[in-house]
Amino acid sequence: MVLGCKDLDKRTAEAEMDLTLAKSQGYLKNQLRTSDALKKLEERVVVRFVIGRRNNRGDSLDRNINEENHKTKDFLILEGHEEAQEELPKKVKSFFSTAVQNWDAEFYVKVDDKIGIDLEGLIGLLEHRRRQDSAYIGCMKSGEVFSEVGKDWYEPDWWKFGDQKSYFRHASGSLFILSKNLVRYIDINSESLMTYAFDDTSVGSWMMGVQATYIDDNRLCCGSIKQGELASVIYSCLNVLQIPYIVLYTRVFVCV
Repeated sequence: MVLGCKDLDKRTAEAEMDLTLAKSQGYLKNQLRTSDALKKLEERVVVRFVIGRRNNRGDSLDRNINEENHKTKDFLILEGHEEAQEELPKKVKSFFSTAVQNWDAEFYVKVDDKIGIDLEGLIGLLEHRRRQDSAYIGCMKSGEVFSEVGKDWYEPDWWKFGDQKSYFRHASGSLFILSKNLVRYIDINSESLMTYAFDDTSVGSWMMGVQATYIDDNRLCCGSIKQGELASVIYSCLNVLQIPYIVLYTRVFVCV
């Protein structure tokens, strides 16, 4: 597993160097404008980088995002959300509401940063779950609730989790999937849904209040091992992206 990860790190670094070179030579932008492959991809999935606005609205970073999005059309900009680390739970709620209002998909996938995705592998996983209502899919876990102020993973509402201070079962935040009816539930009840310190536990709390079908898939566990090989066939935990993005699995899937 260690050797495999080292090899992935090496190939990722090489790919990033090639990408930087391509950008400097102007190839990437030309390909993005003319590529039919991207149009064909969106017959099955829609991929967007998700970002809010800065507290200093209209600054150079905001303008850069607008300019890039005008060229590439690959951002989902949450106009009503202020981008900040402590606001991630609210961001995921805003994302789901905005996504379901703009795209009619069977599944909505939240993907963290530091993730590289095998889209075909993900599509295969979702194809197997098509027309399965109330599906809540991910690497299910629980874990300790930290009550010490200033400590990593501090949960301000720790007292709500009982004497054992343990989170309820929920999908890990790296990548999780919700079917359309669950996302519609979040959208409809957005104003009244409480958020906790983290986005994955917040979503998990919302799923406890509905008849969600929990699907624990170890292929969505970062760095898990299966039959002596890396089981992360859907994604790898590498720092290849700068901001989170999402994948929307469309209804017009065509088997190939």
